[in-house]
Amino acid sequence: MVLMKSDNTALVGSRREFVSDEYFEFKSRIHDRLLDVLDLSVLDRVDPSILKPELKGIVDKILKENLQSMPLNAIEKERLFNEILDEVLGFGPLEPLLQDPTISDILVNTYQKVYVERFGKLEPTDVRFKDDVHLRRIIDKIVSAVGRRIDESSPMVDARLLDGSRVNAIIPPLALDGPILSIRRFSVDPLELEDLLGFKTLTPQIGEVLKGIVKSRLNVLISGGTGSGKTTFLNVMSRFIPPQERVVTIEDSAELQLKQDHVVRLETRPPNIEGKGEVTQRELVINSLRMRPDRIILGEVRGKEAFDMLQAMNTGHDGSLTTIHANSPRDALMRLETMVAMANFDIPAEFLRKYISSAIDVVIHLARLTDGTRKMISIQEITGMEGPTITMQEIFSFRQQGVTPEGKVRGRFAFCGVRPKFIERFMAAGVRVSAEIFDPENIVEV
Repeated sequence: MVLMKSDNTALVGSRREFVSDEYFEFKSRIHDRLLDVLDLSVLDRVDPSILKPELKGIVDKILKENLQSMPLNAIEKERLFNEILDEVLGFGPLEPLLQDPTISDILVNTYQKVYVERFGKLEPTDVRFKDDVHLRRIIDKIVSAVGRRIDESSPMVDARLLDGSRVNAIIPPLALDGPILSIRRFSVDPLELEDLLGFKTLTPQIGEVLKGIVKSRLNVLISGGTGSGKTTFLNVMSRFIPPQERVVTIEDSAELQLKQDHVVRLETRPPNIEGKGEVTQRELVINSLRMRPDRIILGEVRGKEAFDMLQAMNTGHDGSLTTIHANSPRDALMRLETMVAMANFDIPAEFLRKYISSAIDVVIHLARLTDGTRKMISIQEITGMEGPTITMQEIFSFRQQGVTPEGKVRGRFAFCGVRPKFIERFMAAGVRVSAEIFDPENIVEV
């Protein structure tokens, strides 16, 4: 077989009962034996349609040598083969979870406990790893694929899967009970506005306003808590950017899935083992200004790069988008002010707030509710300054009114009766939105 080395040493083991721990031990030995006989250098070059049956033939041969170790029926053999295939070509026990489109988060709390989030709710699974070494091997496989590393000198890492899913891993000595892995899933086919309408995250009228906000090149700050859908929402809003514009995206871990042709994707780089070579978001923002962008999309603002992002918004890069962790639109502006202060510029607080108010046009706030659903809670327009305070007016809001007997949140989407100032920008950009949309009687119950 083209995948095998010449060595044909047999694997020998004593007879065992088919129980969980024994099965893991047996599978591990078969897997190790498979790695011994495989020529790993050719795996990437073999067509997948040829690779799978050839691997199955090799596993069958190894099993025949070791059936006295653990007799298996046809179903058990098939399960074993699929799991070993996942170990060789994928991410082991995580592979079935990664193939499940209903799962949005995979949380590995040590090798024995794996939880998933489905439809906003956490639930345990029967998935487990053999031991800490097995889990570390899978973590190493994930992070090395994107040029990252994790070891005792660098025990935390952010990485991503090929589909853009966000990965965070932390190992001992920082994780006391063993390696911890968190995967935030992203759909291979990114959500569109129609999907958000189907999930009742917003209403069709709000969708029209969002299209106008992007097309008229307003600067947007998307705020929300962890898991509220900020990155997904940023992806959806990016769909409305005209295809002829040059877009530069800047992220810590590349997650955005823009569909335009003219997109330049930049990603930060952590320091190497000597502590050198780090490239921060701030450096990438500064560099992006030299790349002739029409718009800059910053995946998440979380530090000193906030000042450079505001400078870009104030110097001809209208229509820029970014996200920020915050509990409300007002908190988002306070956090932004704090981040700019982290840049150690000696700027008076009042001047800094004026700078923020002139750079940001709209703040969109998202939230994950108690039933696990995500909603757009508020759209607020920044109107300027009143004394030392940034003034805002709410254009649209979602108000929770209760919970159904089934535990589903009840509430209403409503416009606040305010005609936003950015309507003038809409008209200048040729965006037509009916004035009736902003009628306070325009209410949608969900």
